[in-house]
Amino acid sequence: MDPTGDRAVRARRPTDHRRNAVQHRLSRQHVVDMCRTMLARGYLKATEGNVSVRVPGHRLYAVTPSNYDYDRMRVEDICIVDFDGMHVPDGSGADLKPSIECGMHANIYRERPDVNAIVHTHQPYASALAFLRRPIPALTDEQVRFLGREVAIIDYAPSGTGFLARNVQKKVASGDNAFIIANHGVVAVGTDPDRAVFNMALLEKVSIAYLLALTTEAGKVHTIPTAIREIAFSKLRADEKRIAAQLTEAVEPLRVPADEALPSADVTAAEVAARTTSTTPGAAASAAGSGTADDEAGGAPGIESARLGYAISEYPDVDDVMRRLKALTAQPVRGLRHDAMLDVLNYFDTKCRASKEITERAKRRIPGGVQHNLAFNYPFPLAVDKADGAYLVDRDGNTYIDFLQAGGPTILGSNYGPVNERVAEVVRDSGPVTGLFHEYELKLAEIIHLFMPHVEMYRSLGSGTEAVMAAVRGARAFTGKKMVIKVGGAYHGWSDTMVYGLRVPGTYRMNAKGIPFGATARTREAFPHDLGQLKRKLIENRLRGGTAAVVVEPVGPESGTRPAPRDFNARVRELCDEFGALLIFDEVVTGFRLGLGGAAGYFGVTPDLTVLGKAVSGGYPMAGGVGGRADVMAVFGSGLDGRSGAHIQVGGTLSANPLSCAAGYFAIEEMARTNAPVIAGRAGDRLTRGLQRLIDSYGLPYVAYNQGSIVHLECSGVMLLDMRNPVKLLKENKARKRLMEQMGAAYTAHGIVTLAGSRMYTSMADTDEVIDDALARFDRVFALVEGV
Repeated sequence: MDPTGDRAVRARRPTDHRRNAVQHRLSRQHVVDMCRTMLARGYLKATEGNVSVRVPGHRLYAVTPSNYDYDRMRVEDICIVDFDGMHVPDGSGADLKPSIECGMHANIYRERPDVNAIVHTHQPYASALAFLRRPIPALTDEQVRFLGREVAIIDYAPSGTGFLARNVQKKVASGDNAFIIANHGVVAVGTDPDRAVFNMALLEKVSIAYLLALTTEAGKVHTIPTAIREIAFSKLRADEKRIAAQLTEAVEPLRVPADEALPSADVTAAEVAARTTSTTPGAAASAAGSGTADDEAGGAPGIESARLGYAISEYPDVDDVMRRLKALTAQPVRGLRHDAMLDVLNYFDTKCRASKEITERAKRRIPGGVQHNLAFNYPFPLAVDKADGAYLVDRDGNTYIDFLQAGGPTILGSNYGPVNERVAEVVRDSGPVTGLFHEYELKLAEIIHLFMPHVEMYRSLGSGTEAVMAAVRGARAFTGKKMVIKVGGAYHGWSDTMVYGLRVPGTYRMNAKGIPFGATARTREAFPHDLGQLKRKLIENRLRGGTAAVVVEPVGPESGTRPAPRDFNARVRELCDEFGALLIFDEVVTGFRLGLGGAAGYFGVTPDLTVLGKAVSGGYPMAGGVGGRADVMAVFGSGLDGRSGAHIQVGGTLSANPLSCAAGYFAIEEMARTNAPVIAGRAGDRLTRGLQRLIDSYGLPYVAYNQGSIVHLECSGVMLLDMRNPVKLLKENKARKRLMEQMGAAYTAHGIVTLAGSRMYTSMADTDEVIDDALARFDRVFALVEGV
């Protein structure tokens, strides 16, 4: 028999729970589907028996109405009852009276958090044993594996009474999943609706076999060996404890009403367009026309970025987000059903053959088969032929909604035409690189200063990694101190100094293979958000000659995977001032994505040095640079200005090439003209709120939150593990990482490309229609999760 029940039942389930005003529609639909299945199999007749399903995230369940024909039952006819057995009319259905056995159902749900569905029937063969009051012993290991050590007899009590409800509650505490009620019928429970139906059917199968055995050789009915019974039962209990932990360790879900209007990127885009056509050009356009963005010639730096605003409409409640993330990691992993995961893998095998073929070929000439970590996706990398706005198209012609956006730089959307056209004009004149000075080196530095006034001087480099490396070197040269502190778990590129405490806080040199100890000897890490530990590190470093710099991602490690409290950066600024250390903001991701003023502008905190990347060249290569206070930046000087030995060594033949500098200048100019960061942020708001509604409706433990256009969807919480609990890290890291990879593959198979299945970057190209399409696709993926 199939322990997961009828797949045809799943196929009938609607995936859009917002179609009408019926509350808890999914749970009600499950009840109707179960009734249809059992009616077709002959286990239910007319109005006898009753069926219920737990409403995820609530102390409620959906149950069949009293004395109502199952063959005519509709979703709106299903009743909602609380765990005290009281009917909860919600005005969204027919408000019929619930089954008289609702007290029994309520007692089971209170007693057994692993139970998500209950079937009470009067099926003939099991009922015969009810009349005999004969429990069913352990006849097969399959029976024990799914039903329990035995099918026990529940003492008789009149139907619909509290006496019967209490008698049932006492028995279900055993952990068994099927019971015979003396002179009444049977009760079967399950971890999901399909399993409850399966358990009921298995009970009838076992009842037939046992009755036949009793009628032939009553004294010779043999049971399975005790050792086998206990092994099978231990597997059952392990499953039940795993499912129960998903409830007992969960927190109250975020409630998003089905009729709530989602935030709109389209409305924001229309408002921006209206302002653009009705006002004179802003400071950005003025600066571009005059060829300078200095205070004397253009608008005052910072005014325009403040006017345009920021992508974050409301900063996340960090305490609440962290509470939910901790609850997620406290629970067992919750991923796709096995059959659903096979369908996902089949998509890649049948629909992505060209990608598989070329990436397999690449393994012969490229280590690992791809050149960039972003491309390492389960089960194999996709090869993309076309990018356009919000979409990617792979070599097989499959189209995907692009929430990777090249790792974050393309805030305007992928392959943005207006920038491409203007860059092409520059390249036609100068080529991509000359080795000599080009005007767009200056134009880029000026427009960055216009929107980020704390970047008084700017030095272009090849990548974010190079820029971080240069910033640390410059801080050491300027301060004369050697120690550097980073926040554990943060990614600041792959330079020797910063591959320390990478991704997992407290792991020190765990990822530093090939890096000599001396390279990280003066690097320290502090746990995320732990200002007390950061201060202790600063005190310790004072004895070692002092701290040159503290490096932070302003929204938190890994682009806010552990979101930083709202006042964290200001507090770090205070500590840096107290201990004479420079504050370095790594804004490789947040620079321009949070707004034209970056994270520094949003938080109102001025760093000494700012590292930029990704968006600083609008998605073109050589995206990196470091800027900041003029006196600190003086150590980056090139040429012969200054005394001998005053400058640190930085360089790069392709740094500040005309192609990249022009692309960066034009992209930032376009972001200012269109206010792309704010529009992208509203798209992130819409996506996040829609995901929260889906998570609530499916009763999943997943966590969705955003910082503007940086959207996090945590399904496994692997990024929240750290060395403060090393046993849990070592025990669960692989399973949680595998789940994250599998969910990423499932999103891809349903037409959504994400960053590692847990992060998404929205862009100006993500209209409300694009986001709503994405939410419908996420809906279909969540419907495939185990236990839904």
